[in-house]
Amino acid sequence: MRWVRDTPAHWDADKQRVLGDLPPELFGFGSPADGDVLGDEWWRVEDGDRVVGYGRLDDTWGDAEILVLVDPQRRGSGVGAFILERLEHEAAARHLNYIYNVVPDRHPDPEPVTGWLSAHGFVPNDVGELRKQVPAGAA
Repeated sequence: MRWVRDTPAHWDADKQRVLGDLPPELFGFGSPADGDVLGDEWWRVEDGDRVVGYGRLDDTWGDAEILVLVDPQRRGSGVGAFILERLEHEAAARHLNYIYNVVPDRHPDPEPVTGWLSAHGFVPNDVGELRKQVPAGAA
């Protein structure tokens, strides 16, 4: 798999496909049209000539919200762990303290997502975030 910088990111057919049945609004993208610019820093994961996932990093105040998106056909194959590891390296290179994720209230499968993040070292806090300290030396 290859980790490819995708910033500035644009909404396209690959992002829609990787999102699967989940609506873009769920993740704060609104209703993007093909070619619309997306904020934050993005990377894509390629396996051969196919995009199989995306990682997004939104850093503010020394921490970063992350998003891990995996092609529905590749879920459970290690692509998500690959993305998470790369996002941790990106956060460490920026000298950030924590990465975090908020599973949207309307997410159709919040328990598996929360469980996956917990299994990867994320801990819930009292404001609904799942946080993980950026590992020292991850850069």
